[in-house]
Amino acid sequence: MIVFELYQNSLDVTKIYAKWYEFSKDKNCGALITFCGIVRDEANIEALSFDIYEPILKKWFQNWQEKVSKDNVILMFAHSINEVKIHESSYLAGVLSKQRKLGLKLINDFVEDFKANAPIWKYDIINNQKIYAKERSLKLKGAGILGNQENKC
Repeated sequence: MIVFELYQNSLDVTKIYAKWYEFSKDKNCGALITFCGIVRDEANIEALSFDIYEPILKKWFQNWQEKVSKDNVILMFAHSINEVKIHESSYLAGVLSKQRKLGLKLINDFVEDFKANAPIWKYDIINNQKIYAKERSLKLKGAGILGNQENKC
């Protein structure tokens, strides 16, 4: 089972975690490790808004799942689309693994790679206006009309 979920607006973390726990408890694994991203109150924002390119995000997630399948690890992923107010959750990631140490390493690697490579665009909501958060965004590898090609004469 692939556990990849997108939700409109804020995540209901309690409901999602309970579902993930029920899915996990009979898999004979010793660790369900999660990361919950919460929108911080900073820089006068009222909320964050997220745009997602779902086909590339699913491929990114599937590549990760293939990468960890040799260790019998299951990844879980939930993210918000559209507006998420401060103090609410926009991102929940989970790793189900046999051992805690492997799960702890993978949750960090998974979240860091997500921040660097997932096709999700973040916007600040300030005074009810949606402003692209360019200074906190990273360029996707291979993005743009020329991708990773070098200019050649």
